[in-house]
Amino acid sequence: MHAVILAGGKGVRLRPYTTALPKPLMPIGDSHSILQIVLEQLASCGFTSVTLAINHLGPLIRAFVGDGSEWGLTIDYVEEEKPLNTVGPLFGLKDSLPDEFLVMNGDVLTDLDYGHLLRTHADSGAAVTVATSERVHRIDFGVLDNADGRITGFREKPSLTYSVSMGVYGMSRKTIAPYPAGEPFGFDQLVLDLLAKNEHAAIYPFEGFWLDIGRPEDYDEANRNFAELKPILLRERIIVPPTPEAILAPPPLPTPEAVTGEPV
Repeated sequence: MHAVILAGGKGVRLRPYTTALPKPLMPIGDSHSILQIVLEQLASCGFTSVTLAINHLGPLIRAFVGDGSEWGLTIDYVEEEKPLNTVGPLFGLKDSLPDEFLVMNGDVLTDLDYGHLLRTHADSGAAVTVATSERVHRIDFGVLDNADGRITGFREKPSLTYSVSMGVYGMSRKTIAPYPAGEPFGFDQLVLDLLAKNEHAAIYPFEGFWLDIGRPEDYDEANRNFAELKPILLRERIIVPPTPEAILAPPPLPTPEAVTGEPV
C-alpha cells in the first residue's frame, strides 16, 4: 500500500515556531515529531511506500526522514516549485501512483486505521473516500427562525453537529487523471468538481481520536496530554519470547491417528 503525505505547507497558524521548523517536524512530547508518529503508524498499518510532497523547509524533512528505512518504508519525494495547494501535488505523480492510494495532510494526529480506510475505498469503487469526524458547535445566542418578518421558531443556544474532513483520503488514480500537472488545486475544488460530474464521493465515518495539529489549541493539547495519548497513537507490538522449557522440550510424538490416517 502507498501513501502520499502533503508536507509542504508553511504552517502559518503555528508561527513563529514554523519559521524554523516545518510543521510535520514540530515536536509532540519529548521524543517524537508529528511526521515520525505518522510514519510509524503507516508502517504498522501495512503500508510499504510513501511519497512526501515538500516545499517549505523541505531539506529539513529530507534530512530527518531519509529513505524511510528507519520505519521499514520506501520513501521518495516530490518538491513543489510553487505552492500547489492540497491536491495539486498529486497531479504530477499520476504516472507513478498505484490505482488506489492514501492521501493525508502532514499535521494529522489520529488513531485511525489507515490501511482499513484504503481497503474500504478500493472496495467501494468511489472516486474519493474522505475520513470524517463529528464536531459539535454550540451557538452562544438564542437563534430565531423567521419568515416574512414573523418569528416561526426559537432555539436557545442550540448545538449543531457537523461531519468534518480529517485531512485523510482514499484516492484513485483515475480520479486525478483529467487534471493537468503543475496547477494549484484544492481538495475543496476537487470534491465540488466531482459532485458536479455526479461522481461517487464517499465518507469514512470515524469515532476515534483525532486532532488537527495545525490549530494552535490542538497542538498545545497534544503536547499537554502526550503521555496518555502515546499508547493510543503508537501501540507497540509485544513479542513474548519462548521459555527455556519450551525451547528444550522435544517435539511431541505423533498420535496413532496422525500416522494411520484412521481414527483409533
